[in-house]
Amino acid sequence: MKRLTDTLKLGLVSCCFLGCSPFAPGTVGTLGGVAIAWALSRTEHYLAWSLAVAALIYLVTRPLGRWSEEYAGEKDPGIFVMDEVIGYLITIAWIGGPTPLALAVAFFVFRFFDIVKPKLARRMEHIPGGDGILLDDAVAGVYGLVLVMLPARLILHQLPWTVAG
Repeated sequence: MKRLTDTLKLGLVSCCFLGCSPFAPGTVGTLGGVAIAWALSRTEHYLAWSLAVAALIYLVTRPLGRWSEEYAGEKDPGIFVMDEVIGYLITIAWIGGPTPLALAVAFFVFRFFDIVKPKLARRMEHIPGGDGILLDDAVAGVYGLVLVMLPARLILHQLPWTVAG
C-alpha cells in the first residue's frame, strides 16, 4: 500500500511523471504548465481559471514538499515540478487566453527566470518544506510576467498574444 501511495504522490508532484525525466526535469515539467494554459486558453475567464488552477496546485502539493524531499533524499528535488507549473501559469497570467506565440515566449521567459533565480526568488528557497519549493518559482513567474511578458505585450501589441487578438 505504501508503494502505491508513493507512486500516486510522485505522479502528483512530478506533474504526471514529467518531473521524472532524466534530462532537465524542470524544463520538461514546465510543459505541464504549457498544457494547462493551452487547455484554459479558450475559456471565457482565462485569468481567473489559470490563477485558480495555480492556487489549487499550490494547496494540493504544498503538504507533499517534505515527502518529496524525503523520497528523493534532497532539498527541492528535481522530481517536484508543480512549482514550475505554478510559476509558468503566473508568467502567462493575463486577461485573454494565450496564443501559441505567447505560450512559447512565456516558456522561455519563465525558464530563464527560474534558472537565473533573482534575489527574491533565491531567498524563497530558504523557506522549509513545500512553501520553499513552491514559492521560489512563483516569484520567478512574477518576474517573468512583470519584466518581460507585460512589456512585450504593450510594446509589440501588433503580435497575436491572446486568442481574442
